[in-house]
Amino acid sequence: MQLRKLFKKNNKPPVSEPDLPTKSDAASLSPHLVENQAWLEERLADCSDVLYLPQHFGPQLENAALIVYCESLIQDKDLVQLQDVLEDLDFHDIEVGTTSALDDAFSFFEHHGVTSKNMTLVTQLPNVEENILNGHVVILFDRWDKALSLDALSIDTRQISEPINEPVVRGPQEATIENLRVNLGLLRNRLKSSKFKIQKFVAKGETHTEIAVGYLDGAVNPETLELFKTRFEKAIQEEILEVAYIEELIEDSTYSPFPQYRHTERTDTAVAAVLDGKIIVLTEGSPSILICPGLFVEFFSSSEDYYIRSLYTSLIRLLRISAFIMALTLPSLYIAITTFHSELIPTVLLLAIIDTREGIPFPAFIEALLMEFFFEIMREAGIRLPRPVGSAVSIVGALVIGQAAIEAKIASPIMVIIVALTGIASFSLPNYNLAISLRIMRFPLMLLAATLGGFGFMIGFLFIFLHLISLRSLGQPYLAPWAPFRFQQLKDGFLRAPLKILLRSPRNRHMHRTPKK
Repeated sequence: MQLRKLFKKNNKPPVSEPDLPTKSDAASLSPHLVENQAWLEERLADCSDVLYLPQHFGPQLENAALIVYCESLIQDKDLVQLQDVLEDLDFHDIEVGTTSALDDAFSFFEHHGVTSKNMTLVTQLPNVEENILNGHVVILFDRWDKALSLDALSIDTRQISEPINEPVVRGPQEATIENLRVNLGLLRNRLKSSKFKIQKFVAKGETHTEIAVGYLDGAVNPETLELFKTRFEKAIQEEILEVAYIEELIEDSTYSPFPQYRHTERTDTAVAAVLDGKIIVLTEGSPSILICPGLFVEFFSSSEDYYIRSLYTSLIRLLRISAFIMALTLPSLYIAITTFHSELIPTVLLLAIIDTREGIPFPAFIEALLMEFFFEIMREAGIRLPRPVGSAVSIVGALVIGQAAIEAKIASPIMVIIVALTGIASFSLPNYNLAISLRIMRFPLMLLAATLGGFGFMIGFLFIFLHLISLRSLGQPYLAPWAPFRFQQLKDGFLRAPLKILLRSPRNRHMHRTPKK
């Protein structure tokens, strides 16, 4: 029996029933098709992409059914044929011409299910609504208080491509996309272990975003996992559109400029973090993977560090540390030394600086503030403009504005060099969120250096250090393994030990103590 034989389209409306009261949100499906249809039409009012297809079948078209689906979530309209349902009817030789035979079919579906692995039975009206909005095709029958639901979600998404934000020379060239199911498949393909646990949740509110949490049983700190679950359960009560929402809702210090969790779009980085005892979070519609907790030393690591020799990796990490210090302190040091401590500058260099600053109407602080402000504007313009144009505008803008500022005696050549070096140093950091924190802290340090000189610079640097010591990420000390000092974890800190030593170390580097809530 084919679908066209079972469901013959007819312009006849469903069997008319007297006006029935609207069901509540927690109601079960009614055996009256009209009542169920009225509930759905009220809940999905003004949703023009939700289609209702009345159907009648049987020798005299005496049996009524209703097919409901959201056409914007389903590309293949032939899915409404529900061939698997008919295969079950054919296999069991059920004649659908009589009421008793129809009852037998309903009873078979209820007790044995259907052939299609994507087909489920639904008994609650809110679940019918949820399935429709999740890309299911739902078929409701008259005289049956259950519905058949077929997962037919089909939305075009971009294909798996190279990582855009985390490019590497050596290593896998595979990045996540906006499809949660595909991302989980990529992770599971890399970590084929029964200890790799993946739990799915649905955010509350109006978004109903699907969220997945993954961790490696036996590697993750149980107390850290328990603290994460406590915060996560509160977070998913809110509207969630991206993993950044979860990050801000579960972090320890909301107003800290330093990132407390890592983001990645690389599957190898995420799997390595899971093996290291981390917890990962993914959401539907986002290509980003949240890794928590995140320690300060981990923001200087790149996935490529494990695909090249350890000696070269250690040198590169030291270079990144130097770039971090340079991006944070270079403008402030220049302001403090040239304004208050010129005696620290060698005479020849001092004369060169004085010569370049001749005719500049602004003090060093105002000069640096203006140049930093213009540089940040150009950086934002390069990001927001279309990609083929953005890089060209940034480069040409920096050259033209810098040369014009020097010729107009608004800025000195050495100040342009310092601002350019500061920007380049911030670009060398592998983590974008850490570079943003440097942009925030640079200006207060410049102000302290302009008012109190080297003393003010040291005060600002000391406050930053004290904040890092007190900061925690999901209850774990942010500066570990340096504060508190953990010798075993230094094998993969600012320096990386050879893999033959590193791989013999315990996977989990977490501290076995109760994290602070």
